[in-house]
Amino acid sequence: MKAIVNVVLLCAALISAPAMAEKVAVLGVQEALLSSQAAKEFRSQLKKRFSGDINQLAKLEKQAKTARDKLQKNKDLASQEELNKMRMQFQKAYTEFQKRGQVLQQKQAQEEQAFLKQMRPKLDKVIRGLIEKQGYDIVVAKQATLYASKKVDITAQVVELLNKAK
Repeated sequence: MKAIVNVVLLCAALISAPAMAEKVAVLGVQEALLSSQAAKEFRSQLKKRFSGDINQLAKLEKQAKTARDKLQKNKDLASQEELNKMRMQFQKAYTEFQKRGQVLQQKQAQEEQAFLKQMRPKLDKVIRGLIEKQGYDIVVAKQATLYASKKVDITAQVVELLNKAK
């Protein structure tokens, strides 16, 4: 019985701790990082860097669709040998499209991870500075809240400070 009372008291203390905090804020860390000027510039550079690959991928997709459409259109008219040839063309184009698409996605993901790794210390420094300056008792992840007033959302402030921290 005593153990149950202790558990209940512990739960009540944990639940009421945020209620006792005087200054609470909500922060969308991912949103702040992705809304920063550095992220916008990074996305622009990434788009330029991979534009050739993206264009090539679009051409491969078009080739695969054309081969598929040709195959479907001629399936009742062409000989078995011609159908096999068209299937092979489609398979080749589609396989190349998939392969290059995966390679491109992996390259982009690696670049994004490198960017996030580079930006994380700046973001942490900005967040810590804002917490200290404003005297927040608790900062909760925006994703962990059901509702938060715009008054307690510090995401825009973090973006602004992150843009200044270049």
